[in-house]
Amino acid sequence: MDRAVDVTIIGGGMITNDLLLPSIYHLQRTGVVNRINISALNAAPLKNLKENEEIRRAFPGQDFTPYPALSEPPDKKFPQLYKEVLAGLKPHQAVVVAMPDDFHYEVVMAALRNNQHVLCVKPLVLKYEQAVEIEKTAFERGLFVGVEYHKRFDRRSLIAKRRYELGHFGEFMMGEAKLIEPYYYRFSNFQNWFTAERTDPFVYVGCHYVDLVYFITGLKPVEVSVAGIKGRFLWSDGRVRFENGALLSVRNGLGYPDAAAGSNDQGLLMYCEGAGKTGLIKHDDQFRGVSYCYLEDIGCGGSRYNYVSPDFFQLVPWEGEGYKPVGYGFDSVAAIIGTIQKIDNETASLSEDESLSKRQSMLREIDARGIIATPANSHINELIIEAARISILNNGQVVNIAPERS
Repeated sequence: MDRAVDVTIIGGGMITNDLLLPSIYHLQRTGVVNRINISALNAAPLKNLKENEEIRRAFPGQDFTPYPALSEPPDKKFPQLYKEVLAGLKPHQAVVVAMPDDFHYEVVMAALRNNQHVLCVKPLVLKYEQAVEIEKTAFERGLFVGVEYHKRFDRRSLIAKRRYELGHFGEFMMGEAKLIEPYYYRFSNFQNWFTAERTDPFVYVGCHYVDLVYFITGLKPVEVSVAGIKGRFLWSDGRVRFENGALLSVRNGLGYPDAAAGSNDQGLLMYCEGAGKTGLIKHDDQFRGVSYCYLEDIGCGGSRYNYVSPDFFQLVPWEGEGYKPVGYGFDSVAAIIGTIQKIDNETASLSEDESLSKRQSMLREIDARGIIATPANSHINELIIEAARISILNNGQVVNIAPERS
C-alpha cells in the first residue's frame, strides 16, 4: 500500500482558499495526503479557512494544523514562523508555496534546504538566475519542484498540444491572449503587495498564456515588450516574439466588472501557417457554455447572472461524503502532489545513495515529459517575466532574451 505524504502549505490567502486546500483535502481522503499544516503571516486567514462554510460542508471532519495557533492575536505577525515549521518536517514531504510572487524564491529555497519536495504557484520566481539556482539545488538533493501552471491540464490545452505536435495546424505565426481578472481581487490581500515596483498583471496572470503557447508549440520566446497603465493596480499590454518570428499579444488587468457575467475575461487565439493554407486554435476560456442566474447576489463579485466554468474548479456531489473537486485546477494540484508521493514511495526502501540516484533519474524523466512545469522545462517563463519587468518599468521598452540563456 502506498504511503501518504504530509503537506505543508505556506500562505493562507485566496489561492489556498479557492483551490489548494480543497484539492489537498480531497487527496487526503483518497489516501495520497496524510497530515496537513498551513503556515501564514498571522492567524486571521487561518481562522477564515477553518470557518469557511463551503469547505466544511465539502470536507466534513477534515482539518489542518495552523501556524500560528488560532489563539494568537489576529493582527500579530510571524514572518519567520514558516522557517520553524519547515525545520520540523520529516524529509521528502510536500511543501506548497502560496505566497506573493516576490517571496517565492526565499520560501522555495528554504523548503529545499530542509529536504522537501515543492509545489509552487506560478510564477516560480521573478529572475532567471533564481530558477537556475532552484533547479540545481533541487537536482543535487533529488527533490522535485513542480510549478502549478494549471492551464497545462485543461483538456483543450492537452488536445491542442497533441494535434500541434502531429502537424495538424501548421506553424504558429500570430496570436492574442487576454486574461482580465475581476475587480474584487483588489479588496483581497492583493492590495498589500500588487504594486508596480513588485509585480504586474503580465507577470501575475499573463504568464499563464505565454507558458501555454510554449507548452503547445515548443517555441521559445526571444523578445518582449510590455506597457502598463500605472496606478494602484496595473493594466498591461504585452507583445512576445518567438524564435520563429511569431508574435503573441497579451492583455491583462485586474478590472473585469464585478457586475458582469464573467467572472473574468480570458481566451487564446492562435493563427498558424501550413503548406498553401492556414490553421487556427481558438479557446474561449470565459464562456464555456454554462449560464446561471441565482435568486440572490451569490455570484462572482456579488452578481446574480454568471457564466460558470465547469472546467477549472468546482465542488460536486460524488459517491463519498461531502463534495469532491473536479476540473483542471484540481488535476494540476493532484498531478504534482501525486508525483511527490510516487517519488517518495519508489525510493523509501532504498539506501541513501540508491535513493538519491533513483530520485534524480525520476526528475529527469519528469522534466523530459514536459507536462508538469518544472524549473528545468519551463525556465522560459522566468526569462519572459524578468524581461517583462524591465520593459514595463521602462515604458514598454523592447527587451531581448539572450539565445544562450533560453
